[in-house]
Amino acid sequence: MSRNEEITFQSLAEKEEVRIGYSDNDMVIVDSIQKFAEFNAAHIAMNVIMICTDGKIQARMNNMQLSLSKNQVAIIPQNVLITDIMVSPDFNLKALFLTNSILQSLLREKMVIWNDVMYIHHHHVITLDKDYLEMLSMFYDMLNCAVERRHENPFGIEIIQSILTTGILTLCGEMKMMLPNEYPNEETKLSNSHFQRFLELLHNSEVKYRPVDYYANELCISPKHLTSICKKISGKTASSWIREQVLEDIRYYLKNTDLSIKQVCNRVGFSNNSFFGKYVKEHLGMTPMEYRNS
Repeated sequence: MSRNEEITFQSLAEKEEVRIGYSDNDMVIVDSIQKFAEFNAAHIAMNVIMICTDGKIQARMNNMQLSLSKNQVAIIPQNVLITDIMVSPDFNLKALFLTNSILQSLLREKMVIWNDVMYIHHHHVITLDKDYLEMLSMFYDMLNCAVERRHENPFGIEIIQSILTTGILTLCGEMKMMLPNEYPNEETKLSNSHFQRFLELLHNSEVKYRPVDYYANELCISPKHLTSICKKISGKTASSWIREQVLEDIRYYLKNTDLSIKQVCNRVGFSNNSFFGKYVKEHLGMTPMEYRNS
């Protein structure tokens, strides 16, 4: 393997040591990765929920130490670099790889919980007790069963989404209870507060397609300061956060509603259909109608 390999859907499916239970454009269920050590360094292009079923693994995640042992769960955000990977001979894991698109689609306004845990408090590992481990294993088995039999039930996709949503919210709830009540200093507390308020404002706004200046003014800080805070805490600029949320709303309205293209255009805040069409084409690779029909 290469020194720094990007782990994507295609790369996972091509590895003989990786046993894939299911994959589509938004999700991969991995039943076993026994030879993870062969990934000497990897860029994880997706969000990962990783259950260590045997052994242990140590690595650095964006220069943060990550240690995972049997019956622990690691939750890793997308676009992180994993280096210095060391695993025990008996190491094995199960994993769920998810795009940001499906996470946002499932969690919607509660996506702020995931972002809070991932980017502000950096809680990435949960130690499970016996009951919780059994419950998580049940979700995993139910998800595998649901995707295998999704064509046998007219509500197959909705069932998969419900199981995913319940499992992910359960994890977020467990991690949220581990969060500290205090911040190390006032500057950090203020920056985290601004970032959290920005995400809440962004998630709760019906029209998200607005310039950074708009959100900065709502928070009573400068656009430059807002971008700096977002970059420092999450590794993404404010404009990147806005674009991701706008695109998720576009995907949702085109795929899950009967709104006309013009109505979707108006709903998400674009001034005219022509500019809306160019925006969708640029970021999704097809016109709004092509995306709806894809």
